[in-house]
Amino acid sequence: MNTEHDTTTFDSFALHANLLRAVKDLAFERPTPIQALAIPPALQGRDLLAAAATGSGKTAAFLLPILNRLMDRPKGTTRALILAPTRELAAQITEHLDLLARHTRMAGAAVFGGVGAAPQEAAFRRGVDVIVATPGRLLDHMNNDYARLQGVEILVLDEADRMLDMGFLPDVRRVLANLPKARQTMLFSATMPTPIVTLSREMLHNPVALNIDRKSEPAKGITHAVYPVADDLKPELLVELLKRTQYDSVLVFTRTKHRTNRLADLLERRGVPCTRIHGNRSQTRRTEAMAGFKDGTFRVMVATDIAARGIDVSELALVVNLDVPHLPEDYIHRVGRTARADATGVAITMVSPAEEDDLRAIERHMHTQLPRNHLSGFDYRSRPAERFEVPIGERIAEIRKRRAEERARAKEKAERKAEHLARQAPTPLHKAEPRVAQTINASRGAAPRAPGGNPPINRWRSGQRTSGRR
Repeated sequence: MNTEHDTTTFDSFALHANLLRAVKDLAFERPTPIQALAIPPALQGRDLLAAAATGSGKTAAFLLPILNRLMDRPKGTTRALILAPTRELAAQITEHLDLLARHTRMAGAAVFGGVGAAPQEAAFRRGVDVIVATPGRLLDHMNNDYARLQGVEILVLDEADRMLDMGFLPDVRRVLANLPKARQTMLFSATMPTPIVTLSREMLHNPVALNIDRKSEPAKGITHAVYPVADDLKPELLVELLKRTQYDSVLVFTRTKHRTNRLADLLERRGVPCTRIHGNRSQTRRTEAMAGFKDGTFRVMVATDIAARGIDVSELALVVNLDVPHLPEDYIHRVGRTARADATGVAITMVSPAEEDDLRAIERHMHTQLPRNHLSGFDYRSRPAERFEVPIGERIAEIRKRRAEERARAKEKAERKAEHLARQAPTPLHKAEPRVAQTINASRGAAPRAPGGNPPINRWRSGQRTSGRR
């Protein structure tokens, strides 16, 4: 396979001249191994079942054949559908599509949640050439007549194993039930668990199998390093590492949203330009964070695994696992954010004593022992000024306390408002002071009440009813 990779060029694929022009614009010199294997059968219209690690160049491996096939097709019909597990990955694929189609009339649109649905509806209605979608939002649109996809000729499932992890396979099957049976289908997955193999048998026809017996492993260009350290000292060690290195873009993975927020807040207090991304953030905030990280506004992005398969940053040289992932595959996806497309990079993992078993599982998967490092001059016996992780019980108690205080403030505010309205309301005449009531009655033409006496009875002329108590 290496020989094929070394001798194959993009020109040898017989791609349209405008696509080759875009490839040169992007400075793609030679196809990656998965591109060299996947593009020829994909151009022939064959179904594909491909095991491809993140960062291997698989996006271009399916986009170039799609664009080449649709180059001269009439506009106004969506002919290709690409399903991705996360918003970030869908946005990334759409960005790559725009770059590869820049010298053509073809266009794509991203369809995912967290943003307004109107532009996505407009893309369906005008029949954009390629839809890149997450399964859930796509099904939302498919409940409407405008989102029928009877013209789809090509279907791609990218990161199929991640869809399995996120529970999307039932949604994927619902989408498949509404697509034409006669189509080309390509399934890409970093790993091949049994449910993915079962799904491939349901949706693929006589597929070309690529690398499916290959065990998932990190890119060759990654240098791995492990730093044993107590859990509560990990943030301090990270700060010290950032001081001593010159990496412009650093991606840090944590295991929970809470730890992501705590670490980002700590780095900001230490003067490190930092942003964060996790599932609780709005899509607008996630998009802003990604854009700021890519353009260099933020040196560090702290993320949960939501970003492990959705970030494509050129020249991202350092990935830090603040927490050891539980599964070897997750480690591979995380560190795969660096050393992309045959580049080089560094992956640092901080391991506490409680995480040694997970680290050993990763080493067994990779058939190697990762080197242990010790940062000279760092005090591994020090105690942090503040706890990094607040126990869940304390966090819940704090949330309940805060909500109780908010309810008490709201009640106090409502009582003050009621008192204010009561003071502003006019005083009923029967409750007014006698002299005040007499003045008011006099101003209305009524005879004053005698002290201690009854009010005079005013009668109308003959034939009219009497005013007063009846």
